[in-house]
Amino acid sequence: MKSNEIFSTVFAKAKDLANEMTLHNTRVKRLVKQKKIEKEHVDNNRAVRKMLLDRGIVPEKLPAGEDVKKVERRLKKGVEVNGGR
Repeated sequence: MKSNEIFSTVFAKAKDLANEMTLHNTRVKRLVKQKKIEKEHVDNNRAVRKMLLDRGIVPEKLPAGEDVKKVERRLKKGVEVNGGR
């Protein structure tokens, strides 16, 4: 696995974690109002970002993933994306 794939995975997993935390807490806390759910989402993203920074991972310094338009063009041509994963 290339280093940019690892960092792209770290970023994707961090976003996924924040989203799952929001889903979990929305259910557990029985949040129904949009403002409260939005605040929960923002709070979770901030918490995950803080965790990354505390561990020495700066999201802005992670290499960018492959351009979505390039991936779409390759998919249309039938070329493998990310090694077939």
